[in-house]
Amino acid sequence: MKDTPERYGSISRLFHWLMAGLVGLQLLKLTGYINEGEHWIGDHVLPWHASVGALLLLLVLLRLGWVLRQRGQRPVQTGSMAAAARLVHFLLYVGLVLLPLTGMARLLGLGYGLKVFGLQLVAPSGTETDWLIGFSQLHVPVVWLFTALIIGHTGAALVKHFIVGDDTLRRMAGEPEGARNSSGGSMPLGGA
Repeated sequence: MKDTPERYGSISRLFHWLMAGLVGLQLLKLTGYINEGEHWIGDHVLPWHASVGALLLLLVLLRLGWVLRQRGQRPVQTGSMAAAARLVHFLLYVGLVLLPLTGMARLLGLGYGLKVFGLQLVAPSGTETDWLIGFSQLHVPVVWLFTALIIGHTGAALVKHFIVGDDTLRRMAGEPEGARNSSGGSMPLGGA
C-alpha cells in the first residue's frame, strides 16, 4: 500500500493512473474545436468537463498530501535526467492545480456559478467579476503547456523503458525494481 524505495505503493499507483485517465478525458475538450463540438464527445463527455476538473483538483490535493506523507520512502530518480524529471513532475502538479482553478474562475467570473456533478456549489450571480475573468485567461495557455508536459513525460517514460531499460514503468506498475526474467531480459509489465 505504501511506497518503498523499490516501487510505488498501490495508493500512489491508483492516484497516478486514475488521474492520468481523468486528464485524458479532460483533454478531449480540445475536440470542441472540431466541428464546433458537434459530435459524440461534444455531446456526451464535454458537459462533464467542469465536474471532472473539480474532481481532479480534489484528487491532486489528496495526492500531494500522500506524496508528502511518503517522502523519503519513494523510489529515487537517478541518472543524468533526474533533475529534469523532478522539474517536469513539479510542473505537472502546478498544472493539475492551476487548470481547475482557472476553469472555475471562468465560470464564477462570468457569473455562471459552479455546479459539480449536479450539485450547485456556488449559485449563479449573473454578475461578471473582472479579476476572476482575468485569472481565467491563463486556462488555455496552461492547457497547451500541460499537454506538452504530458507528451514529454510519457515519451521520456517510454524511452527510459524501451531504450535505456530502466524500471520506472515497472515500479509504477507495482513491480519491484530490477524485475527480470530468467534470460536476463525485462519481464513484460504486469509480471511473468
